[in-house]
Amino acid sequence: MKDRPLSRAFYERNTLLTACELLGKLIVRRTKEGIMTGRIVETEAYRGKDDPASHAYRGSTPRNRVMFDHGGLAYVYYVYGFHYCLNATTEMLGTAGAVLIRAIEPLGGLELMLRNRSLSSASPLENISNGPGKLTSAMSITTELNGTDLTSGGALYIRTSPPTKPFRVGTSGRIGVKTAYRRPWRFFIIGNKFVSRTKPRLKFAGQIRV
Repeated sequence: MKDRPLSRAFYERNTLLTACELLGKLIVRRTKEGIMTGRIVETEAYRGKDDPASHAYRGSTPRNRVMFDHGGLAYVYYVYGFHYCLNATTEMLGTAGAVLIRAIEPLGGLELMLRNRSLSSASPLENISNGPGKLTSAMSITTELNGTDLTSGGALYIRTSPPTKPFRVGTSGRIGVKTAYRRPWRFFIIGNKFVSRTKPRLKFAGQIRV
């Protein structure tokens, strides 16, 4: 029961709400080499035709069609010619939405993550997965996992974490996009050293317990 993936209903909701509530949840990656886990500490929300920064803004294409499928699927794409990005799809079937996982706090399988990143054990721990490309490299996530059902408990899924202290959630504009970047659709755990980047002006979004 403790290792049960989040349900389909968790994802088939408002994209912004899901992006916020994914904070603190655990990503589990199972490979032949071992199991890796990490706590989600930063996310970004992307919607459909009302979001110019979204891949789904101009409608469905072979590349983004997963965004229009059921919530709870992995949407993985290659970007900038050198790294992958992991998203969890949201909303109901036919409505585009996805949450970009921007950073995680590594918890299990650290040696394997370091090896995947070609880092030594002396490397700062926060450098392993404090960015969308870093975390996919650390957890060996590629487009081969695109469309994976995150609710099935297979090679890649997300589950609840053991009880933790309440944490504060900050919001800011999205990073790395040229349009609609001022929308406060980036969510992160305030004070967590694994967050990819801090913003000087934060809007306090509340305090939650996971």
